[in-house]
Amino acid sequence: MSKELFVDKNPTLETSWRSIILLGRNVASYKFALAKSLLEIDTTSSEIEIQKLAVPFARNICEHLKENEKQITSTSSTFLEACKRFNKSEISKQELEDTTVKMGFNNVIDAFHMVAREETARFFADNRSNNKSIILTDDFYKLKERDIYGNLKNEAESRWNLWETAISLKINPSLLQIKNDEEKGHLFVLDNNKKRQDVTSSRDALSGYQKGKCFYCYKEISIEQGNENSCDVDHFFPHILKDYGFFEVDQIWNLVLACKDCNRGTGGKFEKIPDIKYLYALNKRNNHYIESHLPLRETLINQTGKGEDERKNFLQKMFDNSINHIPVKWKPNELLGEPL
Repeated sequence: MSKELFVDKNPTLETSWRSIILLGRNVASYKFALAKSLLEIDTTSSEIEIQKLAVPFARNICEHLKENEKQITSTSSTFLEACKRFNKSEISKQELEDTTVKMGFNNVIDAFHMVAREETARFFADNRSNNKSIILTDDFYKLKERDIYGNLKNEAESRWNLWETAISLKINPSLLQIKNDEEKGHLFVLDNNKKRQDVTSSRDALSGYQKGKCFYCYKEISIEQGNENSCDVDHFFPHILKDYGFFEVDQIWNLVLACKDCNRGTGGKFEKIPDIKYLYALNKRNNHYIESHLPLRETLINQTGKGEDERKNFLQKMFDNSINHIPVKWKPNELLGEPL
């Protein structure tokens, strides 16, 4: 399947931003660091000096290096070595910032907006040759006005954590399984020694692939707990099916984000089986996961099948067996947004 199928012909700004973060075979973590930095930095002025941008960019890289030394697929990087030396107090903050300005942005600014070999909506313009800066575009400021803007930083962090897991674990891809801890709300993986390694929040990981919307009624949701529109992690095929031997319902292919009303409100889904149209949406969402590459790609393939037909048949079988045990279908009373 062509990658372009997962970037809308007329994408929203949210879709364009998320495609930058979620899609692609990243060879380094710099795109995630730049995305987080743009979301964190003071944007009162649209012109951001590279020296100023270097501060959050280097900080984000250094923080991740403390947890995972593998931040690039190649063997070495002068910039990353400077970050490691800073973490060991071998160089000063100013020396780190100077190195970041010289070497940290060499490729990532040019590559940031490229998805599937095409350029998405531009959130900044490169002004390094004129004034050693970037200039935030109107599209960036429009993105800041969207209700889902608060989710984007967590989504970038989650994708970064998943990417780190993929390149650092020495596990045969055919054996790689991202698992869900329902109680803690975290995705985790077992390394070669069967030791648990937490990867990221399940809400953060799922949000980007649903465009920050409820899977069922499509209204905008928040992945930050305590907000009025905070979401739940829902089992598409209900968790109670484990009582009938369907233990795979805890796997990531079966998890979606739902608003509280759809999941457990008046007229909510609870333990019912979603209408057949949502099975199509689940299949589409899972194929989208596979486009994001390691480690979700391998996990979904291992759980549901290598080819699209095999994955479709897997879901159809689950649907048929579920209806045999819970013969009640459900759909929301009202749709509150555009379909995913």
